[in-house]
Amino acid sequence: MVTGRTALLCALGVLVLPLLPQPAVAAITIVAALLIACVVDWLLAGSLRGLRTERRGATQTRLGETVTVTLVIRNEGRRTVRGRVRDAWVPSAGATPFEHRATIRPGRVAELDTVLTPTRRGDRPASRVTIRSYGPLRLAFRQSWRRRSGKLTPPWTIRTLPPFTSRRFLAEKLSKLRQLDGSLAVRARGQGTEFDALREYVDGDDVRSIDWRATARRQTVVVRTWRPERDRRLVCVIDTGRTSAARVGDMPRLDAALDACLLLAAVAAKAGDRVDMLAADTAIRGSVSGAARQSVLPELVQAMATLEPRLAEPNFSLMTAEVVRRARKRCLVVLFTALEPAAIADGLLPVLGQLTANHTVVLASVGDPTVTEMASRRGDTEAIYAAAAAERSLGERRQIVAALRRRGVEVVDEPADIFPSKVADTYLALKSSGML
Repeated sequence: MVTGRTALLCALGVLVLPLLPQPAVAAITIVAALLIACVVDWLLAGSLRGLRTERRGATQTRLGETVTVTLVIRNEGRRTVRGRVRDAWVPSAGATPFEHRATIRPGRVAELDTVLTPTRRGDRPASRVTIRSYGPLRLAFRQSWRRRSGKLTPPWTIRTLPPFTSRRFLAEKLSKLRQLDGSLAVRARGQGTEFDALREYVDGDDVRSIDWRATARRQTVVVRTWRPERDRRLVCVIDTGRTSAARVGDMPRLDAALDACLLLAAVAAKAGDRVDMLAADTAIRGSVSGAARQSVLPELVQAMATLEPRLAEPNFSLMTAEVVRRARKRCLVVLFTALEPAAIADGLLPVLGQLTANHTVVLASVGDPTVTEMASRRGDTEAIYAAAAAERSLGERRQIVAALRRRGVEVVDEPADIFPSKVADTYLALKSSGML
C-alpha cells in the first residue's frame, strides 16, 4: 500500500510536466521511478511476521476511575519496524490515545500505554490491534489485515465495577450502628431480642423493660437492656427487568439500586448479619450466597458488574420462589424494584403472601423527582395537562404503596440522591426494634 507522500509526489509531477520538453516521456519516467521507489520502500519496510505482542496492567476498575493497560510489542524480525499502532477497544472503554507511533529495532521491545476511563459497568474487552509498518522513505507500508491483526491482538478485558458512590453515607450509618450496639458512651435504648445487662432505671426508660425480680432483690428499680440481634440474614433481591432500564435523574434505576444495595450490605456486614444477593427478571442473572462478612462487598461488586437491564417483565413468582428456597428461617428481604402499579398489582401482590408469611419485607424504589415537579406546574395548557398526568401517576403510586403496607411491607420511595441512605436507615430502624 502507498502513503499520502506518494500521492503528493505524483501531484507535484503533474504540475511540472507542462514545463518539460517531452511531457509524455517525462510522465512515463516519473511514474516508473515512483513505482520502483514504492516497491523498494515496501520491501525494506519491517515485516510484521516477526512481531509478538502481549499486555499487562489493570484488569478491573470502578466506573468513573482511570486505569492504564500496556501493549508490549517485541520485534523478533531482522528489520526495524517504523510505523503506527492502533490499539482499538470497545467505545465504552474510553480508550486514549487512539493511535501510537513506534519505532521498534530488531530484538527490542516497545511499550505503548493506553489510558482507559470506562463509561459503563461490565466487561470492556480489547477489540483489535492494527500495525502499519512504513519503509525508510515512507512511500509504502505493510499493514496487518484481518487475519494477521487477530494474531497480533492479545486478549484482554477490563471489568468495570459499580462506583459505590453511596460510600459517603457509610460513616454516618456506622455511627448509628455503634450507638445501637452500645459501643459509644451514650447508650441507645432501642429494643432488641438479645438480653445484654441490667442497670438502674432512669427517666425516659420504657417501663416494660423493668425487671421486677431484680428490683425486689436490689430494692431499687432495675431495667433490662437489650442489644440488637446478630447473625441474622439479609436477602437483597434486585429486579433487572424493563423498569430497571429507566433513568431517574442522571443515572439508570438499576445503578441506583446497586449503589443502595452495596451501602446496605456494608452496614449489615458490620452489624454481624449475613448478606445474600439475588438479581433476576425472567431468569436468575446474578447471585451471591453464603459470603463471609469480610468478603461480602468484593463478591457483591463482582456479581453486580455484569448486570444489565433486560427488556422483559420481571417474574416476581420466580424471585419469590428462589427466596423461599434459599431462606428457610426468618430473614429480612429487601426487594429493589420500581413502584409501577401495573407490574406490582399483577405480578408481586399475588405472590407477596409467600414472603410476608415468614419474612420481613422491604420494597425499595427510586422515586422520580421530575414527576413531583411536573405535578406542581401551572401556566399554559400544556403545563396543566402535564400536571394532571403527573398527579394521576402519583395517585396510582400512593394507592399501590398503601396496598403494600396493608400487607405488612415497609416501603422506601425516595429520590436517587438520598435513596441509599434511606434504605440503610430502614434496616437500622428494623434492627433497633427487634423486627429482624
